[in-house]
Parts: sequence; C-alpha cells; structure tokens
Amino acid sequence: MISNKKPFYSLTKPLMEYLKEHNRLYNNLLSYDDLLRYAGAVNVYDSDGEDTLWLRVFYMEHERSEIDFELKRIYTALMSDGNTDMIEHLFIDAIDYCSFGNSKPFRVKIRNLFNNNYVYFYVKKLDASRVYGLELEHLLSPDNINFLAYDNTLIEEHVIGIPGDVFITKNLPSCTAIEKSQLAKEFVKFNERSLVRLLGNMRSYNYVIVPIYDFDNKLYRIRPIDFDQQSYEGDYKNYLPQFFEENLSMVSLVRNTFTKSSIKQYKIEERSIIAKRILSTRSRIEKLLQCMRDDSISSPSKIKLLSLYFYNLTGDIKFKNIVSMGVLLTNLFNYIIVNNEKPKIIKEVL
Repeated sequence: MISNKKPFYSLTKPLMEYLKEHNRLYNNLLSYDDLLRYAGAVNVYDSDGEDTLWLRVFYMEHERSEIDFELKRIYTALMSDGNTDMIEHLFIDAIDYCSFGNSKPFRVKIRNLFNNNYVYFYVKKLDASRVYGLELEHLLSPDNINFLAYDNTLIEEHVIGIPGDVFITKNLPSCTAIEKSQLAKEFVKFNERSLVRLLGNMRSYNYVIVPIYDFDNKLYRIRPIDFDQQSYEGDYKNYLPQFFEENLSMVSLVRNTFTKSSIKQYKIEERSIIAKRILSTRSRIEKLLQCMRDDSISSPSKIKLLSLYFYNLTGDIKFKNIVSMGVLLTNLFNYIIVNNEKPKIIKEVL
C-alpha cells in the first residue's frame, strides 16, 4: 500500500513559529548528525537471542564525554524545561542506532544514579510530517506526547508499552476472553482514530499495546510510536490498520468477538470523543491546521486520490478540488464535528 519511500519535508516558518509558541522549539542542542559520527557498533539482541535490528554505537574517547553531556542537556530540555540542577546525577547507559525504516533513529538510555531508574528518548532527523503527526497525537489521542524540534533534529520521548508484533505473538494467545474483548474494542477505536486523523502505516511494529490494571480487570490501550506517514499516502487503506497483513490477528479477533452493530457503536464512540477533543482545543488545532494547509507534505496525485475517496464516501462537495493535505484534514475534522450525531464517514469494512 505504501508506494515508495517518503521524502523528508522541511519545517516551514509558520510551523516553527507554532512550535516556538508551544515550547517545542529549542536551540543549541546536540544534532542528529553529531550522533552519526560513531566509531563502531555491535548488534543488540533481545532476551531470546534474536537480533533486534538495533546497533549499540560507540564513540571515540575524546568525543564521548561531550556527547554524553549534550545528551543529558537534551533530556533536561525534554523533561524539565532545561533545568540542569540534577544533570550531574544522570548517566548515559547506552546509545543505540536503527538503520531500519525511514527515520533511522538513535535511542538513548539515560539513568538516574540516585535510584537507578532509567528512561529512553529518541533522536531523529527532523521531518514536518512527523512533527504534524506528533502534535496531532498530543491533541487528539487519549495520551499526551512530549517532543522537541531544532535545526535538523527531532527529539521524542519513549512511549512505554509492548510492541504490537511482540504482543500478538507472545501475549495475545494467553489473554482471557474478557481481555480479548477489551483488546478488540481498543483496536476498533484505534483503527477509527488512525483514519480520522490520517495517520498511516500502523503495522503491528509501529504501535505499542499498553496494559492498564483496573481494580477488577485488565484494560488495554494502543498507542502509535511511528508518525512518519502522517497525511502522506493517497490510498485510504494506508490509514486503516485493519488492512495491514501484520494486523490480521487483531482483525480476526474483532470479527470473532463483535457483531457489526457493536463495531459500529465503538466507531461512533471514538468519533464523538475526537469531535470533543477538537472542540476543546479548537484554537490550537486551528493554528496547527493553518500551518498544514499552507504546507506541502504530499504529492498532488496522492492528495487528489485521497480526497476523491472521502468525496465518494461522504458526498460532501468540500472534498473536491482539495489542494493540500492540510485542507483535506481540516474538512475531515469539520465533517466529524457537524455529523457527530449521524456519523457515516467510514465504510463498514471490519
């Protein structure tokens, strides 16, 4: 479904101003290119001895101390608005690099020497699509997400959870009937949420599943971890996780668990929640969409193909002659709000 490798899109001046207004834009921090100067690397294996496709990288001795210090500065900027009071108690445990995928991220493991608690964050090459995806995730999903942008570099906090492909293989078979039902419900909502906000390529390894323990039950939440394909592809199937082969187990779970009326109910619920989130953050959403409307993050042919899909689906004339993905997403959000009582935006395919 993905036609070719997506190019990187530079940030426009309005988008940078938007990020600055909301404390997402920083200066004078270590860049992505600086981390590419590693001197050596070894493969990283998981607990089962399988290759994770990550490389643990090493730097020349005269560079390592400076890189470690700059990574600590990045962490304080990301997590505490640049407060460096505790920086001397931080330690960089590992720096890993992944050449798989489009973003080719660095993953940094940082530990607090006081209590041995550790967290991860990612250093990636800056891309406007990814920035739009992260900001929309922050505003419209059940979870907030933290990130910084500067120069050619994007910093993302780590999203905690079990990788979807790992969960499907190792955890799903042992789930109880109630847990499977709850998980199926969450996948329906995640499927709906991905299309409504045009987040593509949600294969099982591009999202995590987060177990949440209630007092008498275990719930699940699905969170995306890759925002590279935000509003880029023209084929609508790219925005529906159900169409990816890697998610067939989840699709089967939904079909074996729910009737069509139940699926429709959960879709309506999710669209209603999204409509409320759009309205509650309307000013900020409008500023972001204005940046996106004037931006070019896809090709004219892809925009035309996707807008034609929504026009045929809704019959709304506003989806004809769309000139940018930002205009398409704006019209889609408006449609969701106006038609919240009688939603018909998504074909019954599950």
